[in-house]
Amino acid sequence: MISAYQSALSALQAFGTRINSNANNIANSLTEGFKRTGVTLSTLQPQGVKATVEKVNSQGPMVYKETNNGIELIEQSNVDLVNEMTDMTLNADYYKANLKTIQASDQMTKSLLDIKA
Repeated sequence: MISAYQSALSALQAFGTRINSNANNIANSLTEGFKRTGVTLSTLQPQGVKATVEKVNSQGPMVYKETNNGIELIEQSNVDLVNEMTDMTLNADYYKANLKTIQASDQMTKSLLDIKA
């Protein structure tokens, strides 16, 4: 039960990091030259999940814009709102699933303590 609890807790932290990354990307999607962040999940031994945040340096769309120096080609954000919203929905569902794991572990621990009492 403890390992299930610890594993779900590390997953909660990892998916929380992914949700924060999605929110930051969405908030900055209209900022010129903004580079989105991506989160890679990896396995921790003996159990758990590690989230690694990395900047995605792919080029955003280029548009012509009038500046103080005349008309210049300006790079826009490389954030794709459709992908970010889809990922955020999935990450929220994964977060909820791990909350249910913790709730089930708590209920099993309570039942065990009730039996022992």
